Amino acid sequence: MFSIDLLDSNKMVKCACIPPGRDACTSGAVPEDLVEELVLITARFITSCAAEQICLAPTKFIVVCKKFKEQAVLRAPIRGVAPLLAAVRKLQSSPEHLTTLHPDFLQLCLLAKCYKVGLTILKDDIFEVDQPRDLFLYCYYGGMICIGQKHFQKALELLHNVVTAPMSTINAIAVEAYKKYVLVSLIQHGQFSTSLPKYTSSAAQRNLKNFCMPYVELATSYGSGKIAELEACVQTNREKFESDKNLGLVKQVVSSMYKRNIQRLTQTYLTLSLQDIANTVQLNGPKEAEMHVLQMIQDGEIYATINQKDGMVRFLEDPEQYKTCEIIERIDFSIQRIMALSKKLTTMDELVSCDPSYLAKAGRERQRFDFDDFDTVPQKFNL
Repeated sequence: MFSIDLLDSNKMVKCACIPPGRDACTSGAVPEDLVEELVLITARFITSCAAEQICLAPTKFIVVCKKFKEQAVLRAPIRGVAPLLAAVRKLQSSPEHLTTLHPDFLQLCLLAKCYKVGLTILKDDIFEVDQPRDLFLYCYYGGMICIGQKHFQKALELLHNVVTAPMSTINAIAVEAYKKYVLVSLIQHGQFSTSLPKYTSSAAQRNLKNFCMPYVELATSYGSGKIAELEACVQTNREKFESDKNLGLVKQVVSSMYKRNIQRLTQTYLTLSLQDIANTVQLNGPKEAEMHVLQMIQDGEIYATINQKDGMVRFLEDPEQYKTCEIIERIDFSIQRIMALSKKLTTMDELVSCDPSYLAKAGRERQRFDFDDFDTVPQKFNL
């Protein structure tokens, strides 16, 4: 069992950076075998240490974990996933607490492609945030993990939090999040509005769109419903999409337009041949149309049957009657969650109402607009 003395003496922090007996300013390259040994020791320490002891020196524990994460990124990110998850849980005061290690853990999950592990902490509702930057990175990395798992609705929620979060000036995280926010909106909803909610900061409302014009142009082309126009826009801005590492997501946007156009056909026709679908949606032929229709049936996006003999597709109504026990349980779970959220918001509102800083600021604002200073009787002026 490791002792908290390791933290108190700063040995773990120093050893993670330099060999014993050398000064930090004059040390040369660290021997590889020593670094490897220290990484293993640190991983065991993070996993085995007691959470009660961590509370006595949280700052030093965070430094150790961040040094460990840096080494994990350089070596094998997957080796750092489990220890960082343990560190997050030990550092949290409650599941609602966003620690400074949350973004580091999610970044390792992304690099190691351990998306499902990352989803485990994204299920928690966050109400306590220590640093704004941690929230930006948490939501951005979390959105990318959800994209990797094709949980586009959750990804939209997280990216939306980044874009609409309070900010005095535009930051790089918000810009990158906005780019993905546009693309995921097109994939999930088939549309995108450049108008942001009223509670969005003025800096974001004024400037975000200007930093992401190729993506705004893509959304405009998507809105036309013409696949040729969309593909032309993709080709025009291909280098930009590649440099942003969003080309894969852009290709999913193009693919989603085919799906949207097929879904529109279900609202008009009961039966349609694969050749007609290919011609209408601008696919290369009936085989490609069949592939798209089958994939959409498998994903539950449309309900249809294909007659292989004559190549006809018959569109059906949703067979779900929404009367099963599973549906009732889901509705009940949603109601319970909303009730719990309502109680939480009421509690937070009461805490804010009693906060001295808030009361002082509210008092200053009230003095600026004190209605007693206004004359309720109109004055007559002789011009």
